Amino acid sequence: MVKIRAITEKDAESVAGLSTQLGYENNIEQTLFRIRQINNSNGNCAYVAIFENKVVGWIHGFYTLRIESDSFVEIGGLVVDAAYRNLKIGKQLIERIKLWAEQHQVKKLKVRCNTKRTESHQFYERIGFKENKQQIAFEIDLD
Repeated sequence: MVKIRAITEKDAESVAGLSTQLGYENNIEQTLFRIRQINNSNGNCAYVAIFENKVVGWIHGFYTLRIESDSFVEIGGLVVDAAYRNLKIGKQLIERIKLWAEQHQVKKLKVRCNTKRTESHQFYERIGFKENKQQIAFEIDLD
């Protein structure tokens, strides 16, 4: 049975390892720093999925305000260990984020996916998400 619980600093090593499955190279210290920031923020939440005493997935959600539209919660990241996919763990993690959103009186949950992650697109559509637009993301380094 899978248990979903709030992320803790003790999860940093496992979370960093899982993040590499998405192509992100994070060290434990960076991950620990980010977990601390999230846990000290009222506008963020993060949870891990535990199966057989092992962290097999994580999810991060954050509250988002916009001038032009109603507030929403966005999934900032979600990963389930490749060896544990298709066990409804991702769906359980999303259900926990939905609960957090409801506790903050938010009525919409959003997620963005890299266009290359077609299996993720299928997963989100299977559990009820609908594509509402395509975007191009830009960024700039602030030095």
